[in-house]
Amino acid sequence: MKKTTLQKHTKIANNIMYYIYKYIDTDINLTQLSQDMKISKFHMHRIFKEEFEENIYECIKSIRLQKASNLLLTNKNSTISEIAQMCGYSSQAAFIHVFKQKFHTTPKKWRITEYKNFSNEILKESTAAIKSIKNFSGLHPSIVKMPTQKVYYIRHKGYNRSIKQTWQKLQAWLFCNNISDVQQLGIHHDNPTITPLNECKYIACIAIKDTHKNISLPSLNIPEGVYAKFSFSGEYGNILQFMKWVYFEWLISSGYETTTNPSFVHYKKNHFLDENEVFDVEMFIPIKYV
Repeated sequence: MKKTTLQKHTKIANNIMYYIYKYIDTDINLTQLSQDMKISKFHMHRIFKEEFEENIYECIKSIRLQKASNLLLTNKNSTISEIAQMCGYSSQAAFIHVFKQKFHTTPKKWRITEYKNFSNEILKESTAAIKSIKNFSGLHPSIVKMPTQKVYYIRHKGYNRSIKQTWQKLQAWLFCNNISDVQQLGIHHDNPTITPLNECKYIACIAIKDTHKNISLPSLNIPEGVYAKFSFSGEYGNILQFMKWVYFEWLISSGYETTTNPSFVHYKKNHFLDENEVFDVEMFIPIKYV
């Protein structure tokens, strides 16, 4: 496949994925999407499968369920039916059916206790997270309203040390294009403490201040919204423990609920690029107060 064709296909696949995440709480109309993108549905499905090694329907189903599994824990005042609707399900019965297929338990049992067993098994996949003894109980956020942020990115599947390779590609691109004044950000579409680490969807991003340059990387917008901003430092393995604490303890007792928007991190020091795997970050967790 020619390089230009490959780049075009990658752009189409990325645009489809971005559309899915943006409208995950709606009844996604793939026929309308193909018309908007001016390609056939067959072509759209084929390109997506080539790029992400999964079909669009399975991807939508997986994203809906991962969003729902998180909201069931953090949004205690929302009914199972309301959470199903927030994740694009028109029927509670249909939601319960697919949820049981994925997690081998009901949404009701999941939000009471089953999530703990599921999470503990996932964290066993990360030796660094198991060894982490960092305590976050004294950490307090500031509540901020963030504007829409345009970023350029490379997608990565999996949440482990292999993310370093993706960040190195971004770094190489910056060096080759003589760009230095950037912010490094990471988007967490999934909660990695209840999503198998090899299935997590992570995006390595850069926000570029000099927008006059010709930028070949794909772009997306981190949505505006209200966020709880946590500032802390540590080393590889601590982030997973932080995610477990913030979703399973802080959010549940805070009086806030979360949304279907992704959390994201601003790296002041990026542990994926630091030789000692040390980080200094600001973590933004989407919240609402109802």
